[in-house]
Amino acid sequence: MAMESHEIERLIREGIPDARVEITDLAGDGDHYSARVVSESFRGQPRVKQHQRVYEALGGRMGGALHALQLTTATPD
Repeated sequence: MAMESHEIERLIREGIPDARVEITDLAGDGDHYSARVVSESFRGQPRVKQHQRVYEALGGRMGGALHALQLTTATPD
């Protein structure tokens, strides 16, 4: 069962409370998303650690309920 974009956003915001999150449905099928997550808490962390934090926030749903997520992380300007 596919995840809704608002559910992805909710999970990320719960796991990374200061995050600004933008979700885009890439294929219009509710199965392939792009997420841009901006958080001050990412500052000083390597990109791989930033991505791991987002995946942790999603609680193991990657590859299951959430089929594909193109992920971009950043710190605020």
